[in-house]
Amino acid sequence: MKYAILSDIHANLEALETVLARCRELAVDSYLSLGDIVGYNASPHECLKIMRSLPIVALVKGNHDEYASNGDTVMAGFNPHAKSAVLWTQNTLSDEERAFLRDLPYKMQVRGTPFTAVHASLDSPSEWGYIFDIHQAMDNFSYQYTQICFCGHSHVPIAYCKKMLARPGEMPVDELKLWSVKPDEEGMMFRSDEADEIVLPIQPGCKYLINVGSVGQPRNRDPRATFAVYDTDQRTLTRYRLPYDIAGTQEKIRSAGLPECLATRLEHGM
Repeated sequence: MKYAILSDIHANLEALETVLARCRELAVDSYLSLGDIVGYNASPHECLKIMRSLPIVALVKGNHDEYASNGDTVMAGFNPHAKSAVLWTQNTLSDEERAFLRDLPYKMQVRGTPFTAVHASLDSPSEWGYIFDIHQAMDNFSYQYTQICFCGHSHVPIAYCKKMLARPGEMPVDELKLWSVKPDEEGMMFRSDEADEIVLPIQPGCKYLINVGSVGQPRNRDPRATFAVYDTDQRTLTRYRLPYDIAGTQEKIRSAGLPECLATRLEHGM
């Protein structure tokens, strides 16, 4: 079986279609969606329709999904540009689409798999906490009962491994640098016309906490759409990075009257 893990699509139809085309080439069987299907970009109807049509085994709520569907117009903690996009999305979605998003769970343990899906963190899934370091990862592992937990929210790929039988004096949790490091750059923007793949072997005796990055609004200085595929036969997780029609997405953002920075940031991966 092959499972594709998608997060933070953020109403970016061009990125989503590019990712799904690659999934078809890879013969993906099922999908996990880690939240924030909507927000920031200008194709919420289309992205929702597509995601609801897929063979999905896990579909959880993100903070933009929540605020786009719960009627909150204050949105404490949101910056003005994100708030503007959520208000636009609230008014754009149908009653049925808002009800669908509103009823999504915050986290989900996927029956018959070693997966847990959550948008933010397992220790506070409805408070939208971020996982940026080992200490936050260790808090998450305390609530993780499956071998692998997939998360999103930060739009930045990062992965941690917890050894179940760590040696005395050994750090029980490690950050897996392979997952997030871009070896062709040193803090500079990475641009390429080629798909990039990073393969992570999943080892027995370890638990993994993995942020798969963002399909629709990457923030790791790489503008390409990012997603991952878990292969149960090979016991590997592969992260793919794909160029897509950024200009097409930008044109839709501008036509919708959304803030200009939401368009320009896409080409910088920030």
